[in-house]
Formats: sequence, C-alpha cells, structure tokens
Amino acid sequence: MLGHELILLSSAGEAVSDDRRQLAAIMFTDMVGYTALSQKNEALAMQLLEEHRNLARQFFPKHNGREVKTIGDAFLVEFTSALEAVRCAFAIQESLHELNSDRAAERKILLRIGVHLGDVIHSKNDIYGDAVNVASRIEPLAKPGGICVTHQVYDSIRNKFEFPFVEIGEKMLKNVQLPLKVYEAKLPWEGETELREESLDRRRIAVMPLVNMVSDPNEEYFADGMTEELISAVSKVRELSVISRTSAMHYKNQSKRATEIGKELKVGTLLEGSVRKAGNRVRIAVQLIDAESDKHLWAENYDRTLEDVFAIQSEIASRVAEELRIQLVDFERRMLERRPTGNTEAYTCFLEGRELFRKGDEKSLRGAVRLFEKAIELDPSFARAYSELAHCHLRLGNVGYEPYLESISKAKIPLKRALDCDPNLAEAHATLSTMLYNEDDVVGAEEEARRAIELNPSLPEGYNALSSVVAAKGEAGETVRLIETYYRLDPLRPQYIVDLGTACFYSGRESEALEHWNKTAELAPAGTYRVMAEYYLWKGDFEKAKQLHLTVQELDPNNFWVSWMSGFIAAQTGDRDTALLAIRKIEESKIGALGLNSIGVIYYALGDLDSYFNYISRALDLHALDVVPVMYCPLFAKGRADPRYQAMMEKAKKMFWHDEK
Repeated sequence: MLGHELILLSSAGEAVSDDRRQLAAIMFTDMVGYTALSQKNEALAMQLLEEHRNLARQFFPKHNGREVKTIGDAFLVEFTSALEAVRCAFAIQESLHELNSDRAAERKILLRIGVHLGDVIHSKNDIYGDAVNVASRIEPLAKPGGICVTHQVYDSIRNKFEFPFVEIGEKMLKNVQLPLKVYEAKLPWEGETELREESLDRRRIAVMPLVNMVSDPNEEYFADGMTEELISAVSKVRELSVISRTSAMHYKNQSKRATEIGKELKVGTLLEGSVRKAGNRVRIAVQLIDAESDKHLWAENYDRTLEDVFAIQSEIASRVAEELRIQLVDFERRMLERRPTGNTEAYTCFLEGRELFRKGDEKSLRGAVRLFEKAIELDPSFARAYSELAHCHLRLGNVGYEPYLESISKAKIPLKRALDCDPNLAEAHATLSTMLYNEDDVVGAEEEARRAIELNPSLPEGYNALSSVVAAKGEAGETVRLIETYYRLDPLRPQYIVDLGTACFYSGRESEALEHWNKTAELAPAGTYRVMAEYYLWKGDFEKAKQLHLTVQELDPNNFWVSWMSGFIAAQTGDRDTALLAIRKIEESKIGALGLNSIGVIYYALGDLDSYFNYISRALDLHALDVVPVMYCPLFAKGRADPRYQAMMEKAKKMFWHDEK
C-alpha cells in the first residue's frame, strides 16, 4: 500500500505470533491543523504540541490507560475498559474546552479522538492489530473537539455514560473489509449559546477588490490585477494569513459592511480602496479597517507613475504589518522590495493574461498563453510570466483542451525559466509540484509543495499540491486537514468548496459532507452536484443520482465527468448498451490518456473487474491514473478488495517513490 499502515509486524519486521492477543479499548487522538501551523509558525506549533501532551498525559493514568506511543502530534493509548477509554476522552476534551474558552483562534488546541474495542497483539511495549487500525481510521471522522466510537464501544458503554452518543452511519474504512457503524458523542457544551462571539483574528486579513475609478470597462482588468498584486504583496508578510483572490473578488460591486465580510470570511482586518489609471499615472487610495468594530485604522493615497506601482505595493504591505504590530524580517523586506519586471508593457500584458486565465474557457486560456508569451518577449527575465504560462499549459491539459501529456511537456521549459529567474517564487514551486505529481514523481512533488508553503504560508495552491501527495501516500486524515487549510484561505473558490465536500465524503465523514453541501452548493453547483451524484449512487438512490447528473449536464456540458457518469449510471441500472456507447464516445474524444480512467470505471459499474484493472493499470503506466478516487471513493470499494488492487498499488509505489526494492 501507499500509506503508512499499522500492520501485524514487530519493530524488527518479523511476524508476531497470536499468543499475546487480548481484548483492549484503543484510543487514537490527533491535533487539528498541527501540520499547517508548524509550517506557518513552527515555534508556536511546538509550544502547543507540548502543552497538549502535558494536558492529555495527566488523564491517562487516572483512567487506567497506558500510553503506547506518540506518532507525531497523535497519541496511541490502550485501556482495559471501553468505558474508561471514553471517560478519558471526555475528560481531555472537557479540559481543552475550558482551556480554549479564553484563547485567540491561533492558540486554541483542538483534538479529534477515536475509540475502538477489539483484539490487539502485544510485542516489545507496542501493540498491533485491526483494533489499532480501526481506531486510527475513525479518529478523522470526529469533529474538531469531538469523540467518535465504533458500535463495539457503544454497545459496551450504552446506559453507562453520562452523555448521549448519536449514530452517524455505517462507514467504509480503509483496509477494513466491511462497513462499521460509528457514533459521535454529543458533548454538553456543544449546545451552549455563546454569550459573546469569538474574536476575529486581526492578523487574518482580506484585501477587498479595488474600485476602478475609470469609467472605461477596458481598464477593469487593471483594477482587478492591482487587487491581486496587493494580495500577493501582503502575503509576503509571513505572520499574516491572507484570503486569496477568488474569495476576495466575490465581494466586487457589493456594498456589505466590514463587519459582515469579517464574519463571512472569518477575518479580523480588511484592506480596501480604489485605483485610477490614466496613461502612465496611477492613483491608489487604500484604507485598513478593523472588521470587528468597522473602525478605520489607517488610510493613504499614492499618486505615482506606473513604473512606481511595485513600490506602492511594497509600501502598503509594510504599513499593514506596522499597523498590526508585525516586525518584518530581512527576508520579507527583500521579497517586498523585489520588482517582478522593469517593463511596464510586459507587466500590463501579464495582468491582462492573468485576467483571461481566470475565465477558464479554451478561448480565454489560449489568449492568456499569447499574452504571457508577449510579456516574456518584452522582458525575458519576467519570472511570474513564465510561471503563469506554465500554469496555463497545465490547465489546458487538465480540462481536456489539449492532450494531457503534451500539456506537461509544454509547461516544463517556462517553469524552469521561472525558477531560474526567481528561485523564491512560491507560485512557481506550487505549479512545479503539480507537474511533478502528474508525472508520478511524488517525492519531488512533496519537496516543491513544502517549499511553496515555506515561502508563502498564505498560498492555498501550495497546500492543494501537498494534499495530492499526502492522499497518494494513503494519509486520509492529513489530506482532509490540508484541504481544510486551503479552503480556509480561499473559502469561496468553487474548486476548493468541491474538494472539501469530496474529502469529507471519501474519508467517511458523511454528516459533515452533507452539511457542507447544504451550505455551499449554490456557490459551486456543478462540482458539488458531481460529487453528490457519486454519493447517492453509493447510497443506492439511482433516481437522485440521475437528476443530479442531468443538472450537471446542463450546467457544465463539456466536463468529461458527464460522459463517464452517464455510462456509469447506465451500467448500474442495467442499460449495458448505453454504457458501451459512453465508452465509445470517450474513446473518440480528445481527452487522451485521462480517458482510460473514465472507461475503466464504466467497466467497473458493468461488473467487469478484468477490464477495470486493465484500463486503470494502463492509465498508471502512462502517468495518467486518477489515483484518489481509486484509493478512496466508496463507489470503488469492491475494487480495493481485489488482490489486483494491492499489486497495482505496489507498482504505483515503485513509480511514485522510485522504490525498486
């Protein structure tokens, strides 16, 4: 397997005999958001980790628990009684709830806790077995600050514990053949009405769309471009958490109060203003606002030439840091002072190209390619233009507008030039991570994603790239946490909305997925309805799945999901001819190697596992396997129980991690 599994081996790698097998309650805990925090503020992360460990450890012996080991920020604890394990979990969460009540958001310690009752094997002070695996699998199903238990624990503690448990459904857990019924604790403070709203973090900031003060609509791209440039500049202040462009632009032409926006985006500070461009002159007016009180903290007008626009951005970011009492370090100052280009015409082409890129249709993407190429002609050292050109080529391939492998080939040269020109360009490292992942170089992809996050902790694309790597490793809980991180940085970006709902569904957090879809479907309807169709197919509600498929077909008819899902639904409902027709259409399309995944899953729905494994194995050989649904989607659980799946994953491991052992 690709993941870090808890297997029945001793630390020396030898099989463990069954003569030390016994029944035990296993508690698995994990800190919420620890990885993301450690990348953003390692000192604070280590401080909170130590505080969490000291707090939790005082409760283990009180409830006859034995700390087996720590795994990063997680605890593995063994109890002789399921009731004692649950009482210990409750005591920890109660203590943390009290501790967090007076703390700022960034200093809160939140745990997820899972408890399972089953057989374990003891060896050299460690424990192994299915009970350990199951406990680690149900822990991610718990809410932050919550407790989840299996039906074995529930049956053991029913009518003995002070607070109720509510069934959240049967969950398919990785490497567990049959679904398990899972329950979550209804903790007493969950129903409390807060007397005051949680204070918003002032160092979490949103740059609002700059108002274009020129009536010419052809100049609108410049105002939007300046908004994004300010977001980029402020993101260079590493102690700030900056909302990304997609979510910020949602408020363009809206008249909401700062307090409303602050609550919606969960930010404590807003930067807003206007821009006027006339020939070679630029006037930018900005003001910093406390989102909680709607109080103006600082305001300034900048009237300069276009050549000075980078200095304006640097000055604004520095002043924001000053107002929020952040001391810039030398690296941040150097990053802020660096000019991306000295050619104003190249910069204008870059801004226009990026605006076209955002539209996402084929004509706009190809127009963006031409503009980025022109920017590079005007300034061959313009790193960001190279990076966006590479990003454009990858997007053209990912959405099927040109052959997938060809798009990767086209992206390589400009991406190399981008990093040659600016080795500290976080966006280029994130794009390179995506490209390397697409080529099955998971080791390189992880290095580049972590480098992108290190350079810019507010860059959601870095966490997005890293989540793909972690998912390929089989680390479902960490994948969800990374997706939650980039979702918080860009909560209104449709793709990230879809990603979070999909992650909840795929990881077994069914109630959270349904809640998320109910709240966000209107913000990302096509993508949300796609994954909801998969959910209802898994639940056996074929009519609901058909309705959702038809809706997506109207909203996004050119998405290749429409083709394979039509075949999948037909196959599931016994219409073999329509399923085979869908396969032929995919074969005739220009999607290339990516189509092998789609054809494979239709054969899966037809019950032809031989063809399913044939097609997805070919996709793996061509570096085009869509590995996440194969590994996690509940629809394909039967495939994961087939011995050929294990063999294919071993082959993938060798390809991904260059492991020839």
